[in-house]
Amino acid sequence: MKDLALQFDLPFLTASWLPQVLLLITAIVVLNIGAYFLLRQIEKIAARTPSVWDDALIKAMRKPLTLILWVTGASFAIEIVHTHLNAPVFGFVITTRDMLVIAALAWFLLRLIGEASRNILICAETSGEAVDRTTVDALSKLGRFTVIIVGALIILQTLGFSVSGVLAFGGIGGIAVGFAAKDMLANFFGGLTIYLDRPFTVGEWIRSPDHEIEGTVEYIGWRHTRVRAFNKNPIYVPNALFTTIVVENPTRMTNRRLKETIGIRYADLDKMAAIVTDVKAMLEGHPEIDTDATLIVNFTAFSDSSLDFFIYTFTRTVEWVYYHAVKQDVLLKIAAIIDAHGAEIAFPTRSVHIESMANETPDTQTRTLNA
Repeated sequence: MKDLALQFDLPFLTASWLPQVLLLITAIVVLNIGAYFLLRQIEKIAARTPSVWDDALIKAMRKPLTLILWVTGASFAIEIVHTHLNAPVFGFVITTRDMLVIAALAWFLLRLIGEASRNILICAETSGEAVDRTTVDALSKLGRFTVIIVGALIILQTLGFSVSGVLAFGGIGGIAVGFAAKDMLANFFGGLTIYLDRPFTVGEWIRSPDHEIEGTVEYIGWRHTRVRAFNKNPIYVPNALFTTIVVENPTRMTNRRLKETIGIRYADLDKMAAIVTDVKAMLEGHPEIDTDATLIVNFTAFSDSSLDFFIYTFTRTVEWVYYHAVKQDVLLKIAAIIDAHGAEIAFPTRSVHIESMANETPDTQTRTLNA
């Protein structure tokens, strides 16, 4: 080895610390390979359990564990070299090692939160359990935000900065930032309100009578909420707006209302009572009408061209497309009832009555008509 080092001008090959470094690197490689296969076996065992946390823990651990093993091994190897060479550049090794280990632990927690939230949603879809996606997403984002802030503060403490001083500076600077970014903070707290109060969640249909906002909620972020309008255009709504406007959530309706006014001819006045009675009986026996809700069928008005009665009831379904099929069926049945009674549905008409002028002379008739 010594002759080979002299021949190729590589004197470090004869260093006394080289075997220790090579042995340490070999141990790191072996540990990484062993950890990989061990985690694979544990993952197979965890896949058979119903818990979502063990799967998330194993998957989140893989890459951060590899980084920690390499960082720890490399720091020991550099310490061995530093002991023999005593170079000043190696003074940063301990600090760098601590920073990387802290970063790896934060990375592990971030991966754990992401994997756990993903597994919870997948498990809920598979089993059919009701899980609020908005709540899971909010807790996931809050957990990531907390890990990043705490990790950054610990790294600053490791670098020798005073965390108390940083927090004090943040408090003073926060006042200035608050004035400069008041809209951003308003959107943040608006998003927090949505997450806590849950007036709507992703996938629900919302609308606002105060603004031209109507569609399906696709995304709820900390700054804005994306609503997909029924014409397929996206609407980006600042979260602060939801704290000042009225929001309707038709997705959570219990029934859909059926409210119609129908008119028959004045000539069919004697048939009105029977028609109203039969229409009400038809609605009470209809399988898609909720008879536990309000159900009204009454003659209501003498209109200009018709005798009007109205129906006010609720369907069992809340699905928009199927509701219209039920409404069509009800209206056709009402038309059949009117026809069965020999009546007709009225349409706008105007009658002109001309008095007979048979007893008047032609001159008188002419004067009357001219008048």
